[in-house]
Amino acid sequence: MPELPEIAVKARQMNKEISGKRIANIEAKQPKNLNMPVQRFVKTAKGKIVKNVSGKGKWIFIKLNPNYYMLINLGMNADLLYFTPNQKLPEKYQFKLTFTDKTGFTIQFQWFGYIHLVHEQELSKHKLTSRLGVSLTKAEFTQEHFKELLVNKKGRIKSFLIDQKNVAGIGNVYIQDILFKAKLHPDQPIKTLFKEEVDALYNAILDVLNHSIRLGGLAYEKDFYGKNGRFAINEFLVGYKTGKPCPTCGTAIEKIRTGSTASYICPKCQALK
Repeated sequence: MPELPEIAVKARQMNKEISGKRIANIEAKQPKNLNMPVQRFVKTAKGKIVKNVSGKGKWIFIKLNPNYYMLINLGMNADLLYFTPNQKLPEKYQFKLTFTDKTGFTIQFQWFGYIHLVHEQELSKHKLTSRLGVSLTKAEFTQEHFKELLVNKKGRIKSFLIDQKNVAGIGNVYIQDILFKAKLHPDQPIKTLFKEEVDALYNAILDVLNHSIRLGGLAYEKDFYGKNGRFAINEFLVGYKTGKPCPTCGTAIEKIRTGSTASYICPKCQALK
């Protein structure tokens, strides 16, 4: 599933390529992806101009003038690809948007996903995005804000971090190395964390996510131009490396069960306190 780095890369590329362009036509082959009937969706979006594109967590926000947002969530996996005039399109896609200059993009969902049109006055009521936590690449995600998020919170640190209502963008891929860099066990109770551990966790979040963004995201995910990212298996410190030596102490990395998800840890460096 695309997480914050992959969405950040796509949103940045989309903002560069499609800002200022007017929507000429839309083809939607899968009505279940939309939040309104296809004809209404097309009629509402057609003729609008893209003001800008940004990412928040696992969502892409396309600001349309006048008065609308197009919100895209790529689900478990999807190819969101830019095309230029006369370029051969993918053989399969569920969604195609074309601008007046004959450029555009297609989306091929591998499992499920959403493309919603929301009036700007209704954005705060949009069920799937209105409760998203702070985006980890935004200026408001400060060390002080992160500390405040954890005050008086119960539960385990991994469960807290991958809950999109708390912070937006971390999933089960990047959480592995984030917790390793912070030397925290996934099941560590939040209330037991010391100030130094919270600081280490904050820095680990930024380090891991920004490193992936610089590499263009995960190697099995395509960017807006169809190019794969460079964050391959060798970039992970402990994630998906069961039995391999810990890069810090050499102890064999273990795969454990934490709630409904799997976690990869160094049992020595990330001992549960």
